[in-house]
Amino acid sequence: MGSVSSALTQIMGIVNVTPDSFSDGGEFLDPGAAIAHGERLAAEGADLLDVGGESTRPGAEGVGAEEERDRVVPVIEGLGSTGVPVSIDTAKSSVARAALDAGAAIVNDVTALGDPEMAPLCAERGCGLVLMHMQGTPRTMQEEPAYDDVVEDVKAFLAERIRRATDAGVAEERIWVDPGIGFGKTLDHNLELIRRLVELGELGRPILLGTSRKSFIGKLTGRGVGERLGGSLASAVLGVRNGAEILRVHDVAETRDAVRVTDAISGRIAWRDAPEVAEA
Repeated sequence: MGSVSSALTQIMGIVNVTPDSFSDGGEFLDPGAAIAHGERLAAEGADLLDVGGESTRPGAEGVGAEEERDRVVPVIEGLGSTGVPVSIDTAKSSVARAALDAGAAIVNDVTALGDPEMAPLCAERGCGLVLMHMQGTPRTMQEEPAYDDVVEDVKAFLAERIRRATDAGVAEERIWVDPGIGFGKTLDHNLELIRRLVELGELGRPILLGTSRKSFIGKLTGRGVGERLGGSLASAVLGVRNGAEILRVHDVAETRDAVRVTDAISGRIAWRDAPEVAEA
């Protein structure tokens, strides 16, 4: 069998250390279970592991910083042995600081610097920073979201947050952007963002896309959360074709295969050896 080089598209595996996340809430609340899950995702080919201790599903209640730290720090420390870079999914600078102390290399901020101390912290630590668009808060974001032009509005917001980060001293090359699929968007908004994702490339920063198992896929397919793999893979493939460079997913192995084929067909990766012809 011919071998293929690593796909340019990176896979970020989701490790939710929460009781109430929309897909796997409570399943990995125990630190040992969360670490084991992260290790499985790493073994399946995750390039990054995203650890979060506060649910951001629609209507989710907030979690205090101390509780959030207590959830994520042991998991981040435990995942150090995987050799896979860890991202901390948090909007709180105090949680981000503890996570970076524990070994995290990236801050994934769904509020895109809603905490005024986040940008100075990331500048000080020289870590990666993901800036995501969200209209409203997790409690309110799905209450009649509206835009003049969803792509232009999201792009303008992210451009302003990139400037805010760099003004605080964050190196621009350390910043990624995320359009925030499902965060204050209707089904039509989500589809438009994925369809026109290439336009966000005008920001000059890598695009992280998170569509895995989300409700818009359920609305399109009629499938429950645990039955959305097919729709998730379709959105991932089209996201990559339209400019996404990092995919945040629950199903790492399946997404890795889909993306490897996508990258090969689109010419983003090259075969090292001539592939053997499989027998029918």
